Amino acid sequence: MATTAAPAGGARSGAGPEWGGFEENIQGGGSAVIDMENMDDTSGSSFEDMGELHQRLREEEVDADAAAAEEEDGEFLGMKGFKGQLSRQVADQMWQAGKRQASRAFSLYANIDILRPYFDVEPAQVRSRLLESMIPIKMVNFPQKIAGELYGPLMLVFTLVAILLHGMKTSDTIIREGTLMGTAIGTCFGYWLGVSSFIYFLAYLCNAQITMLQMLALLGYGLFGHCIVLFVTYNIHLHALFYLFWLLVGGLSTLRMVAVLVSRTVGPTQRLLLCGTLAALHMLFLLYLHFAYHKVVEGILDTLEGPNIPPMQRVPRDVPAALPAARLSTTMLNATAKAVAVTPQSH
Repeated sequence: MATTAAPAGGARSGAGPEWGGFEENIQGGGSAVIDMENMDDTSGSSFEDMGELHQRLREEEVDADAAAAEEEDGEFLGMKGFKGQLSRQVADQMWQAGKRQASRAFSLYANIDILRPYFDVEPAQVRSRLLESMIPIKMVNFPQKIAGELYGPLMLVFTLVAILLHGMKTSDTIIREGTLMGTAIGTCFGYWLGVSSFIYFLAYLCNAQITMLQMLALLGYGLFGHCIVLFVTYNIHLHALFYLFWLLVGGLSTLRMVAVLVSRTVGPTQRLLLCGTLAALHMLFLLYLHFAYHKVVEGILDTLEGPNIPPMQRVPRDVPAALPAARLSTTMLNATAKAVAVTPQSH
């Protein structure tokens, strides 16, 4: 039995190379078991660790939900704030646009530079245009040039106003404060603006090539003949002289305007209607200023302020002699009264 056991042991020991690795594995496995036993219990996962992990995950979910809710509220408030900001911006833009338009409208009427091109003219040019307004043109086959400025016409209108005031003062018209100036300005400017607008309307109907500015300039320079005629005839009161100047000077200025309109109008009927109306109005206005203007103004003044009644004057009378003895004293009294009455009249 001993020999039997020995071979067995010897066989085991004799198979050392074959079983060496296995034994080493067993020893290594033992050391691994020992290491697992020597490990700290706190280094592995336990129920407490799982609870803490679950609690942490739960808190993270709660924080994520709160953050999502805050984000949604922020988005809602952000949209609401964006809409409010957009509405404020639109209102601000509308206010600024209205303010700019209003300032532009006020600056349009207040800016003097807008009117500067219409009054930017040299005195030599005005003088030449005044002389040309008395010379009718012959060539009417193509449109004649019209000055596009208002300095000369405006000065002629004011000159006509001054001549009318001079004529009212040199005539027998009774002058009352604040009436002559307004009447003269209204008459002259009313004719200039009113007749220019009416002729421009007729020119539009007759298809004439003329603008409102050109019409104002043409009619304004046409008043140069009126100024000459009225200035001469207000100082020299002769009807024959007036009719002569009316035909010559007034007729030349009217023919100048008619020729310009003929050159800018197509068709004989349109030319006759437009030019005939302008010539009749221009010549009749000169007759009105010379003959009827003073009487019309006097009638207007009498209507507004009442007729001009001269103050009452005392007439000296003879004192009858009551007694024959008092004849001498009565004669002296009558002579004294007549002398006293004559003395104020002589002053």
